[in-house]
Amino acid sequence: MVNNDAVTRAPPAPSWLPREAKAEWRRVMPGLTKRRILTAADFGTLENYCVATGRVRQIERRIQEIGGIDVQLARLQIHVMATARQHAAELGLTPVSRSRPTIREDGDDDNISDLGL
Repeated sequence: MVNNDAVTRAPPAPSWLPREAKAEWRRVMPGLTKRRILTAADFGTLENYCVATGRVRQIERRIQEIGGIDVQLARLQIHVMATARQHAAELGLTPVSRSRPTIREDGDDDNISDLGL
């Protein structure tokens, strides 16, 4: 079964995304389009993933700027990391989620006649 709704060309990152989120969009979008698992309906999840990942980087940069761990920043970073990880899993961007079956290409459809039944 082919996913006919799959995005096959990487669109540019939305202009409203922060710089770090745009960088993440550009990093992951080629792989998602190549695997043909992303549809336009998934863009909200992708945007949220990119924002969360960018926010982790922003928080880390702030922690480094102040030269130590601020407890509130550390807690926020842990929360945002968890959010990014959840979105990454939904998008198939983690090793475990990539190992799960995906939509198959033409010619790979199961045919009950192949089972001799």
